[in-house]
Amino acid sequence: MRETDALLLERLKRPEGKIDVALDTDTYNEIDDQFALAYLLRSPEKMNVKAIYAAPFHNEKSDGPADGMEKSFQEIHRILGLMGREELTERVFRGSHSYLAGETQPVLSPAAEHLAGLAMQYTPQKPLYVAALGAITNVASAMLLQPEIRDRIVLVWLGGNAHWWPDNREFNLMQDVAAARVVFGSGAALVQLPCMGVVSGFAVSGAELERFLRGKNAVCDYLTELAVREGEAGSPYRCWTRTIWDVTVIGWLANGGFMRDVLTAAPIPQYDHHYSFNPENHLIRYVYHIERDRLFEDLFRKLSGC
Repeated sequence: MRETDALLLERLKRPEGKIDVALDTDTYNEIDDQFALAYLLRSPEKMNVKAIYAAPFHNEKSDGPADGMEKSFQEIHRILGLMGREELTERVFRGSHSYLAGETQPVLSPAAEHLAGLAMQYTPQKPLYVAALGAITNVASAMLLQPEIRDRIVLVWLGGNAHWWPDNREFNLMQDVAAARVVFGSGAALVQLPCMGVVSGFAVSGAELERFLRGKNAVCDYLTELAVREGEAGSPYRCWTRTIWDVTVIGWLANGGFMRDVLTAAPIPQYDHHYSFNPENHLIRYVYHIERDRLFEDLFRKLSGC
């Protein structure tokens, strides 16, 4: 085994002890990023927050990627305020205003430039963990700006669908396929949490939110209101559930026995929204199962403080 392969396998191990984390998040896009950010901030025994980057997104909540990024930037500050963590505001950076136009040119932004510089302070033996919850534009741009960081980071990304899913039309990946191809093809240590077929089962009910979060503190009330409003609006049933996808990324980093995963050859995202596969590709860690109840227990306990 080559030394580079051995170091990659070391970085792909589940993290032990306390780690440094940079979070890349399209916080205003859904309700799950807010849960993930709060979970990260309530896990200081496991994770030290080095930076928070606002990621672009474009759906019915934004006029375009730039507007989505700016709304996410403001939402990050709202969560920090609710949690009394204003001291972290100087670590929050605006991200990309657009998606990659190709696979060789970065989109310049404060987030991409900060991540490129921050990651260079780490080593293959002691990497920076990058938790990515949206379109991967900021991270891919940082890699294009400073290719050496591929050996100094562990990227944990909620993106794409299960490798057996019939298509790869997943919101985070399909917004910027070029960026996904950059990170999957970079050779960096990558942990993939697929959406449909894996994380799609990580859903919460209104009754659980009311019982475990409502009335506990300001951020718990805010998260409950968001989830209940969108859960009721998105379902014709009284017994609705709402997937809060992005919490699973923080759950993997917490290394509390919340995941089952395997090493597999990196897939190749294609522009037709499918994967292709080459068994000779470098290895990534692929999450195939979430221990749903165990992860929710940890999430609710940390958010509520009880």
